[in-house]
Amino acid sequence: MITWAAPTIPALPGTGPTVRLHDATTGTLVEAASGPVASLYVCGITPYDSTHMGHAATYLAFDVLHRAWLDQGLEVRAASNVTDVDDPLLERATATGVDWRALAADQAAQFADDMAALAVLPPDVYVAVSECVPRLAQAVEQLLAAGAAYRVPTPGVAGPGDVYADLAADPAFGSVARLDEATMAALSAERGGDPDRPGKRNRLDPLLWRRGRPGEPAWEAGSLGRGRPGWHIECAVIALDGLGLPIDVQGGGSDLLFPHHEMSCSHARLLTTGAPPARVHTHAGMVGLEGQKMSKSLGNLVLVGRLRASGVSPSAIRLAVLAHHYRTDWDWTDGGLAHAVERLDRWRAAAARPAGPSGDRVLAQVRAALAEDLDTPRALAALDDWAVGEGDDASAPALFAATADALLGVRW
Repeated sequence: MITWAAPTIPALPGTGPTVRLHDATTGTLVEAASGPVASLYVCGITPYDSTHMGHAATYLAFDVLHRAWLDQGLEVRAASNVTDVDDPLLERATATGVDWRALAADQAAQFADDMAALAVLPPDVYVAVSECVPRLAQAVEQLLAAGAAYRVPTPGVAGPGDVYADLAADPAFGSVARLDEATMAALSAERGGDPDRPGKRNRLDPLLWRRGRPGEPAWEAGSLGRGRPGWHIECAVIALDGLGLPIDVQGGGSDLLFPHHEMSCSHARLLTTGAPPARVHTHAGMVGLEGQKMSKSLGNLVLVGRLRASGVSPSAIRLAVLAHHYRTDWDWTDGGLAHAVERLDRWRAAAARPAGPSGDRVLAQVRAALAEDLDTPRALAALDDWAVGEGDDASAPALFAATADALLGVRW
């Protein structure tokens, strides 16, 4: 897939400190990447509706990580996917009478436009599932040949059945999220699994290949039969092929820790040497509206495109999001957006002054905040203090503006 244009990042003096992130597996802060190349995989969208603030919060969080790594002096390789073959997309296409390909293309284009407006750095590897089905089928066949997958008869479909991963083949399964079996079973049922499917060896075993049903998109895949890939194998293969394993950071929303990241890592282990596919698992919190998680299924969405169309500056949207620590769950409010608009105006006015407090000091403060688990509220507070301070550093206003732009993506 074609990504979006990369924003220009101003040069800053010196380099930032080593970034440490919260690792969901250990619950501790760990070095995010040791370099010289840092690798990042962020799970992408299912393109059946426009970009909402939950999406924005996730991709802005990992954009800040990307920027902090660059400031640290690392080369960054980033990858992401577009899940353009999935049940929610197909259901929306059927409900609206739109071809699923057209719906996916339209919404993926809207997402790219929103990301470009928000000055999010594009991934180096950006792959739609529909673009790599033969490779995914090959991976499923590899797992079958290794005895790490099995077939389950598909009612009403002749020939070979659906294919499921055999989690018993992976001794390290469960090592990412570290959840008990009852919790895993509940989350699997809630988040796209089919624990009660007859013929499965284990209720948690995830789907690898779904045989084609009437009215669904399907691809010819040799011994697998005509069908389409399951969800978790997609990210495992795209990360493996696009970045190589292990990657430094696997990221996404907190609802992806289980089952998606647990399952995709299990698949990746079985497709490779068995080593951990990712060093660090980091997740963004959920964004809500009036006490409920913002989601397409609930329809309680605040859309980036709609805010932009109403005249809200993309930098104000970034500030409204970055006012919250990326790992927290929080509610979007009109008051929060209004505060972000006021903050942006205050920063713009301060940067227009002929001089100000030490620019080197505020740069160091922002760098230190981001190095400690991307503490954007603390970084914003440091920039707020500079904006209301007084000083005679004539170079400071330009450095203040460059710091906000390069590290936080906020520009005016």
